[in-house]
Amino acid sequence: MTSSTITINPTAVDVKVTDETLTVSLSDGRVVSVPISWYPRLSHALQVHREIWEFNGAGHGVHWPEIDEDISVENLLFGQPSGESSSSLTKWKECYKQKNFHGDDA
Repeated sequence: MTSSTITINPTAVDVKVTDETLTVSLSDGRVVSVPISWYPRLSHALQVHREIWEFNGAGHGVHWPEIDEDISVENLLFGQPSGESSSSLTKWKECYKQKNFHGDDA
């Protein structure tokens, strides 16, 4: 018996970020919502910076230029949280705080 695999590569068509979730609407009609805690840069960033995003790879990913974060649709579909190390996140937090001139924890 043979089977065939259909490859579907949906793209992102809309993005919403709240204090609790990252929600991405896909071109095939699905909506994927994951805890924002999966992506520490998003969870530690100011809401104003979470709202500045752009598609990359023709919608196969989302990029937040003010946060220096990239998340692929594929990783969202596979339920893959950020793999960033704690030391990398610590360095990012320091740079982010300095860039945004505020003294509280980002």
